[in-house]
Amino acid sequence: MTSTEIGSGARYGAFISYNHADRNRARWLHRALERYRIPAKLVGRPALQGTVPRRLGRIFRDIDELPAARDLSAEVRAAIADSACLIVVCSPAGAASHWVAREIALFRELHPDRPVLAALFEGEPADAMPAVLLRGVDGVEAEPLAADFREGRDGKRLALLKLVAGAVVVPLDALVQRDAQARVRRVTTITLVAAALLIVMAGLTILAVRARGEAELRRAQAEGLVEFMLTDLRGRLKEVGRLDVLRQANERALAYYGEQDLAQLPPDVLARRARAIMTIGEDALAAKDTPRARAAFVQANRITRALIDRQPDQYDVVFAHAQGEFYLGLLHFKAGELTATEPHFEAYAALANRLKTLNPADPRSAEEVSYATGNLCALRLEQKRAVQAVALCGDALRAAQALARREPKAEQRWREVANRQGWLADAQFEVSNLEAALDLRRQQVALIERLLAPDPQNARNRRMLVWAERALAKMEMNHGDLPSAIGHMRAAIADLRKMTELDTENQELATILTEMKAELGVMEGRNR
Repeated sequence: MTSTEIGSGARYGAFISYNHADRNRARWLHRALERYRIPAKLVGRPALQGTVPRRLGRIFRDIDELPAARDLSAEVRAAIADSACLIVVCSPAGAASHWVAREIALFRELHPDRPVLAALFEGEPADAMPAVLLRGVDGVEAEPLAADFREGRDGKRLALLKLVAGAVVVPLDALVQRDAQARVRRVTTITLVAAALLIVMAGLTILAVRARGEAELRRAQAEGLVEFMLTDLRGRLKEVGRLDVLRQANERALAYYGEQDLAQLPPDVLARRARAIMTIGEDALAAKDTPRARAAFVQANRITRALIDRQPDQYDVVFAHAQGEFYLGLLHFKAGELTATEPHFEAYAALANRLKTLNPADPRSAEEVSYATGNLCALRLEQKRAVQAVALCGDALRAAQALARREPKAEQRWREVANRQGWLADAQFEVSNLEAALDLRRQQVALIERLLAPDPQNARNRRMLVWAERALAKMEMNHGDLPSAIGHMRAAIADLRKMTELDTENQELATILTEMKAELGVMEGRNR
């Protein structure tokens, strides 16, 4: 066996077993494992299965490997027989899947000496790991060591390294140490490449202006460099944490694009530019750099507007323009500029409805209508236009519920339902429909509690529950039900206190905790 192979004659480095509700997680894991390069200083060293390879090799995931298979089960059995290890995507959906259980049992039957690894993405181990996985080869109950991808646990990098170490059977600490050293070298190399590309980009831009006869050639070269900077290089810079160099690359690309005459460019070039500039805006937004984000989204909107004028019924063009309108509206909304927000959110809603008309079967159509209606609902609430808000928030809730029913295992869909329940409750409260508002808040609290049940440590759901309980307590106080109000406020305070104990430097949470204690004092005072 050579140092580039893993497993004794195995065709696949690993077989990923997953429920299709976890397909996005499995897809990401597949890419991450196939792309991972084992540090050179470990390659060729003795391992349990021969020597340490350069890469894991091909990873089997049925949706990619069997596009035209007539007998899926036969093909899956063959792939399991030809895999060096098994990686199980663990979640409540995966634990409930009889297909996942059968794949684990078959792998252990065929390869009792090969690794079976757990990738825990959601839920507690007892609820997320299939029962057959919790039983060892000899049938004894034993929870396997899991790579914990859950929020606030191992983190994606360490969890990925755990899987790689388990697959090639090398000590984790050795892999982590060598990986860190390799990442330092990679940071240095990528930073130097980025700096060189920025210099070349500046030179090509100058030459394109000065040498009119060669302008088209220079433009094509510059376009290629910019596209590389905003795709491959962007991903590598984010991976190694060089956001300062990423920002410089983004600024250079924005300056280059800003000098172009859009009327002279073909649609495919315009579409690529719009996508690239949108990523620049998203990077800036994630970094809370509002001026740069605004500059990028304005440029992207300028390009997609030119595109939509030429191709008003092209689905992807309409979709791209809708994203630009959303982001521009979002920036104004976050700044409290409600008048400036309105035309962008209304344009986004109109474009979302056009997407639904153009292709109602595309899942993005229903998503965009749901998001756009929710945005208008939130805007009308802030504008104190309560009657309009009730109608829009009701539409937003129904749209979110439809998406959640379509993907019942997708937790984010149910979070969106809970979010819109809160909006509609506030709107009903504003029109003095207190009974409807209370009912919606109670439904919201119950829904979030169900989301928390399988994973009580989920910080995002825990925070949502605190806000929902606080809002419900305030409404109950206004309704005169002080005992219930006090109970819900105390529960919210207890939950928030646990969060502040885990995040002692978060001043925002500490301030909110103080406010809630004061609100509880008012309630208790009225109840005496």
